[in-house]
Amino acid sequence: MNHFLDIHKTDPADLRGIIDSARAMKGTRAGRPRGTRDDERPLEGRTVALIFEKPSTRTRVSFDVGVRQMGGETMVLSGADMQLGHGETIADTARVMSRYVDLIMIRTFDESVLIDMSEFSDVPVINGLTDRTHPCQIMADVMTFEEHRGPIAGKKVVWSGDGNNVCSSFLHAAAQFGFDLTFTGPAQLDPEEEFVGLARKAGRKITIERDPYKAVEGADLVVTDTWVSMHDSQSSKERRHNMLRPYQVNEELMRHAKPDALFMHCLPAHREEEVTSAVMDGPRSVIFDEAENRLHAQKAIMRWCLGV
Repeated sequence: MNHFLDIHKTDPADLRGIIDSARAMKGTRAGRPRGTRDDERPLEGRTVALIFEKPSTRTRVSFDVGVRQMGGETMVLSGADMQLGHGETIADTARVMSRYVDLIMIRTFDESVLIDMSEFSDVPVINGLTDRTHPCQIMADVMTFEEHRGPIAGKKVVWSGDGNNVCSSFLHAAAQFGFDLTFTGPAQLDPEEEFVGLARKAGRKITIERDPYKAVEGADLVVTDTWVSMHDSQSSKERRHNMLRPYQVNEELMRHAKPDALFMHCLPAHREEEVTSAVMDGPRSVIFDEAENRLHAQKAIMRWCLGV
């Protein structure tokens, strides 16, 4: 049984197979009406549970549409519907859900919830996001980069801002896909040392550079994410803004990267905060290709999990 929990827990050959499958499925849908299902229906007769302890737009819509395109059915459950871990244990919830559905995607806060769900589930579990990692997003990002610039192996990726869960999964991807990563941001928001060490152990060049202009020199890809969470207090938001303001991705910063460097953001974005509209809407931005590719990458992940 194949769980998709984190990029560094998945074999590089399988990751490459998922990307190839995603691109193939995207190609077969080119030019077709959005409401149509795929010619192949590998999820026909299967039900996928989509569990959201954290609210979502892209994850919910892309997984739901992806399942339907492949002929399956979805059951969307919120944290309020299930009250995960409040009363019934995660382990017991996993055992019960496994009797009803064929696949579980969970978007949650604490990584331990994901781990418990996968450990006690009899069906595959997909990490739709935790506070620690966001692997589905980075699979879409790798796919998007390679559509525009060819193989990502050997390239330089620069992460500007907060070393958050998306940054963590980029570090995992650096190890598995063979690219280098430079983090630029305040020391208080450095990425997890464990994940930096993991990528370095795999032979990748992982650099911490406080000067954002120096960091993006020679960059093939510049990436950022929101500076604040919806759960942050107003005072916390103000502190983070003050820390992160020097790391805004703007036209001046992008001029220091390679002339053909791409810009990515997993969205939603706060325009004129972590990134300017001039960059988001500019010729180097591939943010909407990136958003679309969540659909194709996740379809490929689901097929890999189910072996169909």
